[in-house]
Amino acid sequence: MRTNWKHNELIVIFILTVTIFLAVFVWGLGLFTDIEEEPYVSEETDRIVVGVSQLGSESGWRTANTESVQSVFTTENGYFLLFSNARQKQENQIKAIRSFISQRVDYIVFAPVVENGWRTVLQEAKEAGIPVIMMDRKVEAADQDLCVSWVGTDSRQEGVKAGRWLEGHLRKEGVTEEEDVNIVVLTGTEGASSAIGRSMGFAEVAHKHANWKILEEKCADFTSAKGKEVMAGFLRKYSDIDVVVSQNDDMTFGAIEAIREAGRTVGVYGEISIISFDAVHDALEMVADGTINVDIECNPNQGEYLSQVISMLEKGQEVEKDYYVEEDIFTIDNVTEEVLQERNY
Repeated sequence: MRTNWKHNELIVIFILTVTIFLAVFVWGLGLFTDIEEEPYVSEETDRIVVGVSQLGSESGWRTANTESVQSVFTTENGYFLLFSNARQKQENQIKAIRSFISQRVDYIVFAPVVENGWRTVLQEAKEAGIPVIMMDRKVEAADQDLCVSWVGTDSRQEGVKAGRWLEGHLRKEGVTEEEDVNIVVLTGTEGASSAIGRSMGFAEVAHKHANWKILEEKCADFTSAKGKEVMAGFLRKYSDIDVVVSQNDDMTFGAIEAIREAGRTVGVYGEISIISFDAVHDALEMVADGTINVDIECNPNQGEYLSQVISMLEKGQEVEKDYYVEEDIFTIDNVTEEVLQERNY
């Protein structure tokens, strides 16, 4: 009798051990997935099913962009949203888009992390009869025919705006065409259409001024940590930097930190002028106090525009290839308390 009891006890312990091991193993798999998995969508749903592949969450701007989308594609508005965070990896976006295709969603929305490498998966979506809408960034021109539309900001025009602001600023400061203006540029993720556009736009203006010397352009991946690292390198290499062009606010935050640690001053009352992009709340506070000279807005609130495009497609209406969201330019002269209070990102 005692032997049987011990035998049964060992069996129970073994079963519990195996159960716990399997539970931990399955839970652990979730820690290493790069894509947020969504439940299977029944074909009987009467809501519009939208699969969204966001490129990541690398900045405050990106978080606001995601919130804008999620706040629109809700059950209350007649949608069923499948959302995937690709964590800055193209392979994750491709995997997510193929998952959306297999689930037969009604529409696919995605913000491409880079411009190239999409033709195959976009062709698969087209063959499945699923309209694809680009958000924020674009794929390369040769593949844009595989997407029905795009909603976002005009990154090239943002670069032009930055260049034109610098023209006016230098005139106001009395800088002549005979005086060199030394510029360094912190660029965003390599291959990202937003980085490419801003570089192109600024270069269009810079090329008109022989005295604008772009000392160096270097990728800082749209992150604060990389922005600080790259800027610190610039400061060690160049002692006469006049202007920093930073292609998003997060990189700007890091760059300003590096400049101050090097004993230099920035902004309206400093040695180095700062041109930034995005115009998130924290950056606008720095514009208001003169730390950042100018911030070119890149509006992340694109959800409503996307919903309008889908609504038109649902009605069988033709849509434009490009829809630009409204944007502004901010300096110490127009960042009011009201602007700061209304800024939701």
